[in-house]
Amino acid sequence: QVQLVESGGGLVQAGASLSLSCATSGRTFSSYHMGWFRQAPGKEREFVGVISANGGSTYYAGVVKGRFTISRDNAKNTVYLQMNSLTPEDTAVYYCAATKIYVVINPRSYDYWGQGTQVTVSS
Repeated sequence: QVQLVESGGGLVQAGASLSLSCATSGRTFSSYHMGWFRQAPGKEREFVGVISANGGSTYYAGVVKGRFTISRDNAKNTVYLQMNSLTPEDTAVYYCAATKIYVVINPRSYDYWGQGTQVTVSS
């Protein structure tokens, strides 16, 4: 069992940066690839990016590539999402999730989910 807890969300202005964290419990964190998703009101959950279990590889959705960076610290059982040049279109609840399959963008392929953290970007 893996428990995930996101933090770091908040309200920022367009153009600002924000860093999210996802702390996990369990001794198997380093065996999971970790993804980030987001969901805006009235929209389906959207893939943001994923990092491989050893942190050596990442893959991003086109809409965030070049602006968002995912990293992880397996010693701290934590994965991060650094978001730069935020726009109002980035407003959503952001979720981290764990999967044994790399690379997958389908939320159904992820085994464990956090509760989400709200990111709001004002114009």
